[in-house]
Amino acid sequence: MKKHTVESCAKAKLAIRDTLDVVGGKWKLVLISVLRSGKKGFNELSREAGISPRILSKELQELEMNGLVSRKVGETKPVTVQYELTDYSETLNEVLTAMEKWGNQHRQKIILGN
Repeated sequence: MKKHTVESCAKAKLAIRDTLDVVGGKWKLVLISVLRSGKKGFNELSREAGISPRILSKELQELEMNGLVSRKVGETKPVTVQYELTDYSETLNEVLTAMEKWGNQHRQKIILGN
């Protein structure tokens, strides 16, 4: 294992803070995991994630601003909007997999008492 120095810890702290600024909070990673199965409309996303429309709108704007989600407005009446993950979002796959693994272990240890 790599030796920790004051400098390496400061760099790590900055990188972690940057990551949390982009994907932190209760909903962003949930939305990304829901969108991994394909394009979704706004209402469908709201239902599947269990998130209110007001919060969903804010979270999607931030994910779009950070290049993780794209928004496509259809030429239909009424207007339809589809959201999907960008290629850049795939850079989070390792993070999501690690979080899922840890969450399952934590559930076994703490919640189920195993």
